[in-house]
Amino acid sequence: MRHRNDKTHLNRSKSHRKAMLGNMSAALFMHRRIITTLGKARYTRRFAERMITFARRGSVADRRHVKRYIRDGEAVKLLFTDLGPHFKNRNGGYTRIIKIGSRQGDAAPMAILELVGFDDAVAAPTSKKGAKSRLKTAQKSAVEGKKKKKAKAAPEKRAVSPEDKDLEPGTIDSSPVEDAEIKSSAEPLTSEDEAAESTDSPEAETSDEEEKE
Repeated sequence: MRHRNDKTHLNRSKSHRKAMLGNMSAALFMHRRIITTLGKARYTRRFAERMITFARRGSVADRRHVKRYIRDGEAVKLLFTDLGPHFKNRNGGYTRIIKIGSRQGDAAPMAILELVGFDDAVAAPTSKKGAKSRLKTAQKSAVEGKKKKKAKAAPEKRAVSPEDKDLEPGTIDSSPVEDAEIKSSAEPLTSEDEAAESTDSPEAETSDEEEKE
């Protein structure tokens, strides 16, 4: 028989479930509010309120018992120094659950789990409208992050200079060679070059023929 056996397993093993409850409760104590699925919020609510009850008593045995489940030392210290005295005169009902609609992608029902009496919490907005906008911005930032990773992975294109754009495809820029030819033609002739030209001229040939006659 399964009378009064209403334990929710959340599709997890016992060790995984214990670690998850401890981490979510620590985040709730540190930030005052968390956004999670409705099923995990309901399950964490019972666990977190029991930890707050131990903190209200504040004995050494209670602190040791809480440390068995919550491994974060700062969260445990905050629980016993701040939250315990805060709920000292409140008999239960330390948290509330606010439904904020379905999650985009798998349509899982989402909810805000928050502590009562803390208006300065900034981890998540209290209104449903603000929580939905927070979910949308988080999803947009995730999509932008993926686009940036793809852009970094893509090969970088070499910047084309305006001189390269003027050239037609398949042509070679021969301007350096032409400049060298122009420079060589512009240089003044030396004495040896003048002598070579004088010997090659027709006047020199006629003078040689007259000497032979």
